Amino acid sequence: MADNLSDTLKKLKITAVDRTEDSLEGCLDCLLQALAQNNMETSEKIQASGILQLFASLLTPQSSFKAKVANIVAEVAKNEFMRIPCVDAGLISPLVQLLNSKDQEVLLQTGRALGNICYDSHSLQAQLINMGVIPTLVKLLGIHCQNAALTEMCLVAFGNLAELESSKEQFASTNIAEELVKLFKKQIEHDKREMIFEVLAPLAENDAIKLQLVEAGLVECLLEIVQQKVDSDKEDDITELKTGSDLMVLLLLGDESMQKLFEGGKGNVFQRVLSWIPSNNHQLQLAGALAIANFARNDGNCIHMVDNGIVEKLMDLLDRHVEDGNVTVQHAALSALRNLAIPVINKAKMLSAGVTETVLKFLKSEMPPVQFKLLGTLRMLIDAQAEAAEQLGKNVKLVERLVEWCEAKDHAGVMGESNRLLSALIRHSKSKDVIKTIVQSGGIKHLVTMATSEHVIMQNEALVALALIAALELGTAEKDLESAKLVQILHRLLADERSAPEIKYNSMVLICALMGSESLHKEVQDLAFLDVVSKLRSHENKSVAQQASLTEQRLTVES
Repeated sequence: MADNLSDTLKKLKITAVDRTEDSLEGCLDCLLQALAQNNMETSEKIQASGILQLFASLLTPQSSFKAKVANIVAEVAKNEFMRIPCVDAGLISPLVQLLNSKDQEVLLQTGRALGNICYDSHSLQAQLINMGVIPTLVKLLGIHCQNAALTEMCLVAFGNLAELESSKEQFASTNIAEELVKLFKKQIEHDKREMIFEVLAPLAENDAIKLQLVEAGLVECLLEIVQQKVDSDKEDDITELKTGSDLMVLLLLGDESMQKLFEGGKGNVFQRVLSWIPSNNHQLQLAGALAIANFARNDGNCIHMVDNGIVEKLMDLLDRHVEDGNVTVQHAALSALRNLAIPVINKAKMLSAGVTETVLKFLKSEMPPVQFKLLGTLRMLIDAQAEAAEQLGKNVKLVERLVEWCEAKDHAGVMGESNRLLSALIRHSKSKDVIKTIVQSGGIKHLVTMATSEHVIMQNEALVALALIAALELGTAEKDLESAKLVQILHRLLADERSAPEIKYNSMVLICALMGSESLHKEVQDLAFLDVVSKLRSHENKSVAQQASLTEQRLTVES
């Protein structure tokens, strides 16, 4: 075998130059046979012989041997060590040219060769994209959709290329959506559908392609799959139900595709998705809640959904998942409620529907994603809702849990949201009882720390809440403000040139409010605030300059 192979390779070198057709064809057949018997060893010999360099000339459109040579290249490129030699031999360019062939066998072997050479190499795949293979392959899929092997080759290629961000724009300029949906509708085998799903998922991350897929009728196909598979306990069907419903949710992430499917809340798709929420299937409950969260991305949709009873459906769903519930469903339903609570007009309606009571049932959750969404939902609900903010702010269990989560150093999101909710309870209620509850639960130090956050919005919320504490309940909070070193922090914020104008302004308002406490007043005097404040009188921001003058007067009078 080894001697035969060496002879074949020598002979091939001569015949490739002489172009003796019969002899050349025989050599190529021998090589294919040898590769079928021992691919790796044969590939090593091919590389050592240097004949790869001759293959480029045999891959021209005029060559009678292009299909066989492409097949040999496809076989040797199954080995990782052969891929760079194939590139170095200049095989990519002639192979790309062959994708314009009309011969199905040539197309199949060429596609395999390119796929194997570029397997797992983003740089080579990017090179193919730059050479324009995407429109060519999409065209091939349309022309040869009856050829199962060619169709599969195109799908594998799309699956690999679609992972690259640079491919999305090219895909969007073709009719890939139409071709894939057409193909999808014809498929009954699970494996084939799975293959198309693997191409659709990365493509659907692009907003333009999302819209094209919706317009090509993919959603109707997905709804049909859900209907067919929902009651099945076969593993393939469960997988397909999950993939289909996940893809449906992904399509709703694009603003245009989402609005097209919402159809003013009257759309068939929206109504079908609503029916998933009361279902007994966790995957469908999850997809339904995520879909609602995606539909709830603008005020008009949110108002329509709240007016049409969606809140009650989500609350019922959450009630089914309180004890040992499904965490992903909890997270998704809370996300939907949080989004629905953004428009001002929805807040009072959701509060009177009892959303806070439902949400508070998850206070005992130990899952950070659920904690994060719970906090966000409550914060949205109490925005400018004084009564609700007061009611929640006097809830000792809630406030104690918030204080605990303010120390969740491993979960920055939960920590940040807990701080923001603490501050919001004070800012929106302006209630002495709420402040007392927060002081007694040990929340003051967290609000002071929040004033040093790297996010201006959080610093600001903390300073406004602290100013309200100082104005309404200074005596109660005095010791905690002292031990949290609030005065030193304010001095630092005012002296720091990088502090935003609103931070400087609110820090000075807070300094004036602290003067009512003897011990804090003394700290202010000891730190020579006058020097820092007087410099701010010439600040470019008018409000800061005016507040600096007022604060300077106050400090001078009180000194």
